[in-house]
Amino acid sequence: MLKLQNISKTYSKGKVKAVDDISLHINPGEIFGFLGPNGAGKTTTINMMVGLLKPDSGNIYIDGIDIWQNPVQAKKQISFVPDTPEIYDKLKGIEYLNFIADVYDIPKDVRQERMEKYLGIFNLKNVVGDIIGSYSHGMKQKLSLISALIHEPKLFILDEPMVGLDPKSSFQLKEIMRQRCDEEKTVFFSTHVLEVAEKLCDRIAIINKGKIIALGTMEELRSHAVEKESLENIFLELTENE
Repeated sequence: MLKLQNISKTYSKGKVKAVDDISLHINPGEIFGFLGPNGAGKTTTINMMVGLLKPDSGNIYIDGIDIWQNPVQAKKQISFVPDTPEIYDKLKGIEYLNFIADVYDIPKDVRQERMEKYLGIFNLKNVVGDIIGSYSHGMKQKLSLISALIHEPKLFILDEPMVGLDPKSSFQLKEIMRQRCDEEKTVFFSTHVLEVAEKLCDRIAIINKGKIIALGTMEELRSHAVEKESLENIFLELTENE
């Protein structure tokens, strides 16, 4: 579903390697966790995956479609929720959702059904008619999640999705992520909440200093570490060794 092939990105005229020749292949029906310390290259990688940042070298394919050769076709397959919600503050919540639905050509009856469903799940029905600028950070995050879900993407990409969510909304999001994968869709997400990644992910990649230093299931990651008790132990051991 998602293929990264020898992706690299440098800054400061090549002096800083943010992402250094990484390759990943994420399958349909998989929840894939992408972990790393601050500054490891996670967000740079994600921004290249969704077409916000062009790699210096390498290729990225979404469902077999090159993200740079056929960007519109590729982006129809995905939804992206960044770590900081990028939403038009002067619109009402319902106006923003309808705008996103228009972008993806979602019929009015279909969008209405999906909006009702997700507004109920994330408890935004009572405020969807309010101006987004009046929303808290958590409410904006939930609106961003709803807007990303209403076109039922094949690939759901999230950068630190739990930040700002209350416990109930975090639980609901994890349930939705698993439901997506039960439908043979794919979830790719970065997080610093290692307990969530350990319980939720089918496979995990750890990136540090722009390179993938570990990749596999929890059992496979344990086989490469001395401290095997938890993902937190494994993560700390591997990143400190690097």
